[in-house]
Amino acid sequence: MRYGQGPDVLSHLNLALAPGSFHFVTGPSGAGKSSLLKLIYLAARPSKGLVHLFGRDVVHAPASEKPKLRRRIGVVFQDEMLLDHLSVFDNAALPLRIAGRKPADYRNDVAELLTWVGLSQRMDAMPSTLAGGERQRLAIARAVVNRPDILLADEPTGNVDHEMAVRIFRLFVELNRLGTTILIATHDQELIARSGRPVLHLENGRIAPRPAPMPRPAAFGPLS
Repeated sequence: MRYGQGPDVLSHLNLALAPGSFHFVTGPSGAGKSSLLKLIYLAARPSKGLVHLFGRDVVHAPASEKPKLRRRIGVVFQDEMLLDHLSVFDNAALPLRIAGRKPADYRNDVAELLTWVGLSQRMDAMPSTLAGGERQRLAIARAVVNRPDILLADEPTGNVDHEMAVRIFRLFVELNRLGTTILIATHDQELIARSGRPVLHLENGRIAPRPAPMPRPAAFGPLS
């Protein structure tokens, strides 16, 4: 994969993520982590090669089919991408609304999820009034509210404190137990070390052997 006439951002990349698996992807800045996620959630096309999702070639799928495929993928973006004209509640509920569900059917589920991520007192607030960590938690709630088949997260704990990071990770673990395939791009070596999940390490656009893991501090217990 490359952008315009620039050098390859990803090259000779060959991997498969089994349904229901849970992986981290890590590596230095510029290694291609965000680009890999873009390929998976259909925001970019490979310059060469194939991408298969849900048992089909999505590179050559008709454009009319891609919105339906994207609805099966939850994404936590680094820059949140919230809709500033919608309240916290309505931002979180947006995937359910797009899917055609009625507010009466999902109101309690959305409220429970927002409570889980610590936004129970902010449901009627507008995104412009939220702090950075609150915006990140709202983006996570929106990404997982419809229990997607695949969840992709780009530095999902970058703007939250340690306690909330653990809580968010446990939410991801629970989704994974329900069958969601999860791929998290992160620099958080502490989170990786505690999780026990497999890691894809990217360097210069390729999967490389992972550096020796950080030792787990004795005071830490597992996150799952």
